[in-house]
Amino acid sequence: MTGAVLAQFHPPTTKDFVWPCWGSSFTVGGITFCMNFIFMLVLISFLATLLLFFLALRKPKIVPGKMQSLVEVGVGFVRENIARPMIGHEGDRFMPLLVTLFFFIFLGNLLEVVPGINFSANSRIAFPLVLALVSWVTFNVVGIRKHGFGGYMKHVLFPPGAPLWLYPLLVPIEFITQIIVRPITLSVRLAANFLAGHFLLAVFFLGTIALFQGGFTAIFGPFAFAIAVALVGFEIFVAVLQAFIFAILTASYIGGALAEEH
Repeated sequence: MTGAVLAQFHPPTTKDFVWPCWGSSFTVGGITFCMNFIFMLVLISFLATLLLFFLALRKPKIVPGKMQSLVEVGVGFVRENIARPMIGHEGDRFMPLLVTLFFFIFLGNLLEVVPGINFSANSRIAFPLVLALVSWVTFNVVGIRKHGFGGYMKHVLFPPGAPLWLYPLLVPIEFITQIIVRPITLSVRLAANFLAGHFLLAVFFLGTIALFQGGFTAIFGPFAFAIAVALVGFEIFVAVLQAFIFAILTASYIGGALAEEH
């Protein structure tokens, strides 16, 4: 009986993350561009973000409706818990970027638990990497404008209080961690969470189906289904958390770049 259940169960694999092109395609520099399932998810996330703000704020009222209130709460959350604490009084300048990052990532993450989709484009490293590069360019440009190129390099690479003889060791370490690693950690953190989330949801939902079709093993089906439902709730929490972490780290990097020279 166990063998029959295992035969019916097809575990998720990395092939779940590779989708063929829909229709025609073209290649530039060895990279194929086309419309496929992943691109559609990015487009849905983009359009959902635009539609949310358009519907909520196209006719703002003094006494807001439900949708306007919801969006205003979200924007206020970003301002009071991300922009102001991390950047300070200059935080409002960066609200458009931080709000866009938060809502775009959050809505894209939610596609992981939407029936019929059950996949987030953020589980593919390319899309979090693009967002991380936007963040990277922003805080570096802000720092260079604030301090000048030489001043910014000094600000980033020469931590205060260290002995002079230690700087030959600290400078390359600071360069790698502050300049090179940050976009990598931003993108990997987001992608890895939704890669793992996809596998967890797939394993437990597919496992539930297989258990219910296995005769005696059907008694274990409700337990697997209960865990799968709990994981859906957990993934919604992770969707909010990862959007928050990405936005707050971006704000933190901007705040560090704007800080006065030591």
